Amino acid sequence: MTECLGSTHLVPYIAPGQETMNYKRRVLLLISCVLYFMLLEYHFRDEVEELRLSDWFNPRKRPDVVTTTDWLAPVIWEGTFNRQVLEEYYGRQNLTIGLAVLATGRIADQYLELFIQSASKHFMTGYRVIFYIMVDAFYRLPNLEPGPLQTVQVLNIRGHDADDFHLMRMKNLAVHIVGHIQDEVDFLFSMMANRVFQNDFGVETLGTSVAQLHAWWYFKNTENLPYERRPGSAACIPLGQGDFYYDGTVIGGTPLEILNFIKEYLDGIMRDKENGLNSTYERHLNKYFFIHKPTKLLSPEYSWDTVLWPPAQVWLVKAARCLERAF
Repeated sequence: MTECLGSTHLVPYIAPGQETMNYKRRVLLLISCVLYFMLLEYHFRDEVEELRLSDWFNPRKRPDVVTTTDWLAPVIWEGTFNRQVLEEYYGRQNLTIGLAVLATGRIADQYLELFIQSASKHFMTGYRVIFYIMVDAFYRLPNLEPGPLQTVQVLNIRGHDADDFHLMRMKNLAVHIVGHIQDEVDFLFSMMANRVFQNDFGVETLGTSVAQLHAWWYFKNTENLPYERRPGSAACIPLGQGDFYYDGTVIGGTPLEILNFIKEYLDGIMRDKENGLNSTYERHLNKYFFIHKPTKLLSPEYSWDTVLWPPAQVWLVKAARCLERAF
């Protein structure tokens, strides 16, 4: 950054961290502009016949678990949904669904190939799917063989926040949503690569704003959920408040909704930094869903942890986190 005065070039002093802060502000401004135009597009889009919740969702079939939230959003468990009705509805929509994954370094080496192989078999089968693979080095890519109706886009990571994987993941995802993803897909999921799909991860998961319940914390006392409780943090949920604890490794919805979350997450990170605080990505995500209630929740069946023995309530694991493999 330079300023010219005659033939003299003056280089202003940039304080440590100021350049990074300015970059984040530019990203936030860009996201705000795109959100405005996307809202206009969604507002004036031709309306399609809505699918009623009661047409495909029957919470009474799972009395052993929470199937409906206080704000009347469905919690998707195996046995609660009629996939045939959903397939008939979404089959007329001509949908394209995106699945974005950031795979760098050891994560790419250990998990990416199995992630793509299993996703090709179980993720939104029968629908057009675009796998967005964000990598730091193309040589880390395994042999990718997408199935029918599936395509792969390999995206280079811009900038590196090696000290904060989730910050890097969300900043890059926002850039690509703004740049092209918003025009390519109707729904988008962002996931971590350290998981394997085991059964159908289908259209029952689609929604405007989709949150994943955390396998570790779903069956625990809500008083002990690890929310951010420091009042000065942008991620703070006050003591005595909170409903569910969400898994930060999975987020879904329309590109517009995911972009809106990223904007608030980056804004929260900036405010915390200005106040000398540093909360986690997952706590910022939980604060976002505490304020902006998700329209659909996925049961722990959709992101199970293989360290845990599945309880009786988990009928069918759809995707599970992989155990870390030693070299």
